Amino acid sequence: MAREIPDLVAVVRTGTGKGAARQARREGYVPGIVYGDGKEPQPININYNALLKKLKAGRFLSTLFNLKIDGQDDVRVICRGVQRDVVKDLPTHVDLMRLHRNSRINLFIHVDFINHDEAPGLKRGGTLTVVRSEVELEVTAGDIPDHITVDLAGKQIGDVIHINDIELPKGATPTIARNFVVANLAAPSGLVSAEAAEAEA
Repeated sequence: MAREIPDLVAVVRTGTGKGAARQARREGYVPGIVYGDGKEPQPININYNALLKKLKAGRFLSTLFNLKIDGQDDVRVICRGVQRDVVKDLPTHVDLMRLHRNSRINLFIHVDFINHDEAPGLKRGGTLTVVRSEVELEVTAGDIPDHITVDLAGKQIGDVIHINDIELPKGATPTIARNFVVANLAAPSGLVSAEAAEAEA
């Protein structure tokens, strides 16, 4: 299932240079530039409050956006830099890069856990400890997965789920080379203390 790509609305910025950028900021916009994909760079303005909301949501630099400019075709972009005011730490300029459908990019993808009721370890009172609720993957811009799935069926207490244990969507690869832990099934605290008491005895 493809991930729904959030919209980023902008308007064309007429005029370039510091004067036009200052004017944009006075009018409640953050100036920016869109470049890449073999096309001419285009100066734009993004609503300040809308941009701030997206920045506060997190992962702005690793989120693919659907850039909407009135009168133009939508284009997929990823942010390649946000300049900030050195004192207020608020955005003053944004660099966006156009992406082709075949472009490869790094994005954080949500991890979905299924079949909790078919895991013997959980039935025995074990708890699922999620180490990574999101995993950074290199994916194709035209085919971004909404999530990756971990099947808990048959999992026992003490089982550890690594990234290599998960079937990733076609074309997706982890950005980290090592076989890192995504989750594990921990023993319930009562069982742990009982086993510790037995060991001491």
